[in-house]
Amino acid sequence: MSGPLNGYRVLELGSTVAGPFCGRLLADFGAEVIKVEPPEGDPVRTMGKHVDGHSLYAASILRNKQLVCLDLRKQEARDVVARLAAQCDIVVENFRPGTLEKWGIGYEQLSAINPKLVMVRISGFGQSGPYRERPGYGFLGDAVGGML
Repeated sequence: MSGPLNGYRVLELGSTVAGPFCGRLLADFGAEVIKVEPPEGDPVRTMGKHVDGHSLYAASILRNKQLVCLDLRKQEARDVVARLAAQCDIVVENFRPGTLEKWGIGYEQLSAINPKLVMVRISGFGQSGPYRERPGYGFLGDAVGGML
């Protein structure tokens, strides 16, 4: 797909809504997006209305992406991620803060392989601070922000 981001390569790590949605926007604007899915598939595949056994939400959020199945709990898979990151311009991730570092594929490790790498980190409560390790989705953010 052509667009203003044509020529950029993105590695998408993460699941459900925020990470995949960010990756979809980049893909829609022409970036080549490589999405890593766990062996059981991204949870988006079970969300929303289904037609003929397929999630319409997943069809929307996964469009224009190349999919690769990797179990990031295994070292061999993390080695593949490092090799992919060496060939990418951007990594998008929405794991809890510290997860990629624990696995040895955080920004410091990946930027040592690819110094020009940009990492987009999406989390409910930021990468630092007292709530950094808490999971966060839309309604939780609304509640903490006083909207509910």
